[in-house]
Amino acid sequence: MKLFTKILASSLLFASVSVAVPATAQEASAVVVTGDVKQVEVSTDANGEEVTKLVDLGVTVPGTRLVFRTNYENTTQEVIRNFKLTNPIHPSVRLAPDADGDLTVSVDGGNTWGPLSSLSVSGEDGSARSATHADVTHVRWTIAEIAPGAGGQVQIPAIIR
Repeated sequence: MKLFTKILASSLLFASVSVAVPATAQEASAVVVTGDVKQVEVSTDANGEEVTKLVDLGVTVPGTRLVFRTNYENTTQEVIRNFKLTNPIHPSVRLAPDADGDLTVSVDGGNTWGPLSSLSVSGEDGSARSATHADVTHVRWTIAEIAPGAGGQVQIPAIIR
């Protein structure tokens, strides 16, 4: 089981970080993007209060909550504007229902984008239905401005299918 967890973690991490093609080739090498996957662990402390921590992946089963984190950093002396950062959602996970409703997502492999509430998919009978968190294939952020030497982090809450 531990080997399976490591294989899953490796494939999830590899699939979790993707950078949309920037406006210029210079921007591609200007922004360093790294990422990781953490497991959400909820426990109770000595006072009986619930404590939530992000920990390294352990044994994962369907329903395990994960957080995909992507860090970005501008390594130049120039301001980077409108940087697009795109993360595919691995087929073994789904976007968590408590994900930010304002996220820009795709439910068709990255062809169309918008808030989840504005997207639809074909149901089993071929008719259109509202897209759900389980339908999300990609998440995209447009970072308006990254100052020289600055960076940040974006996160995606997910659940193993």
